[in-house]
Amino acid sequence: MIIPLMNGKVGLPLMNLVRFKGIPILQQLHLEEQLLRTSSENWCIINDGTNAPTIVMGLSGKPSELLEVGSVLRDQVPVIKRFTGGGTVIVDCGTVLVALICNRDAVPGVQPYPRSIMGWSGLLYKEVFRGTGDFQLRENDYVFGNLKFGGNAQSIIKNRWIHHTSFLWDYEARNMAYLKLPTRAPEYRAARSHMEFICQMKDYIPRSDFINKTVKAVENQFSVAPLELDIDSVIHNTEYVHTTRLLTKHELEESWASTAPLEKSMSLQVQ
Repeated sequence: MIIPLMNGKVGLPLMNLVRFKGIPILQQLHLEEQLLRTSSENWCIINDGTNAPTIVMGLSGKPSELLEVGSVLRDQVPVIKRFTGGGTVIVDCGTVLVALICNRDAVPGVQPYPRSIMGWSGLLYKEVFRGTGDFQLRENDYVFGNLKFGGNAQSIIKNRWIHHTSFLWDYEARNMAYLKLPTRAPEYRAARSHMEFICQMKDYIPRSDFINKTVKAVENQFSVAPLELDIDSVIHNTEYVHTTRLLTKHELEESWASTAPLEKSMSLQVQ
């Protein structure tokens, strides 16, 4: 059930605002995919942390190329393949997740192309981080200086698009060991390791300030209507078939075996 809480400003395109705290990332991605493809409204979805460490890969991502699959299997870390492109991230309670779902004509001057959407989002978050660090949009990443703290992905369909971001307010260093150094990386990364390449937003801005300033920046461009949303009801009371899915243990085992032929006979030691 979707319950409107208040009316937004008159004269600006309407944007529904939904805020969660700690919902599973698989649920959030299912909701985003469904709203992109079945709704005709604009949406801003903010999830303040997700409930458990989870790896999320882009639509065309291959575990053997992007993950230390043996470690992922050993530690039973869930792996999701999402409906958008982009890179691979590991999210947990220290990640703030923001999705913007818009109709083609919702933002004046923004065309349904990746570069145009990224340019607009960079300006939106420039407002959020005004006076905070050396914020920049660099090669599709949000950075302070040359340290990444926000990873982006998009999906564009005929009349609508989504731009969603995982913001590293905090992270567990040990979780980064599940991710391989990608073969395709932005030039400014300069072959740096994960720990040399990323930073924690908590060193720059309080968590609540970031979320409040993000809402304010959206309010400057949209007539924002906060909603209460029963996510289980929305996702399950529909015939929509989601493409975002959890990879099976068997899929991960096959990927691991294909890249570690000398270890095929070893026990995976996974309960």
